[in-house]
Amino acid sequence: MRTCLLMLGLLGAACAATASAQDTADAPTREHLAPAGWEDSYHDLHYTPVVKIGNRVIVSGIPASGPGKTDEEKIRWMFAQLEAHLEKAGATLEDVVEITSFHVATDHADFRKKVEPMLKVHHEVFRDHYPAWTAVGTTALFSKDAPVEMRAEAIIGSGKAAKADIPKPAPAK
Repeated sequence: MRTCLLMLGLLGAACAATASAQDTADAPTREHLAPAGWEDSYHDLHYTPVVKIGNRVIVSGIPASGPGKTDEEKIRWMFAQLEAHLEKAGATLEDVVEITSFHVATDHADFRKKVEPMLKVHHEVFRDHYPAWTAVGTTALFSKDAPVEMRAEAIIGSGKAAKADIPKPAPAK
């Protein structure tokens, strides 16, 4: 009886190990990446600038805190950084399927004003198919002088066959 129980225990352990190995083999790869100049984010601030899971790419928030005096110049820098982050994972701006932007604003009117430079650059970057976008107003960002911070998700290769079958509404009379 003892031998049977021991054999059943060993068989169960072997099956569990095989199932665990199979689960790992079927799991998508997960890579933690950082473009040049962003390595400290991982080592000092303990977050990953870019996570690649299979063909999905998640870009952590990028503050518009680069060179430039105007919000528009800072936002252009932020989009250039997004491009570098995506490139590190093998994606392009055309592959972006979703962005979330966080805008420093005091009230709704200020928020609408602060979104204007983002709208301008966004339209230049995403010309013919647009990602899903959520814009959020907030009182502060981690980067003190940034007017906005943006995170993004992309699916590698999805920009090659993007289509938007959304009819333009008829003008109001």
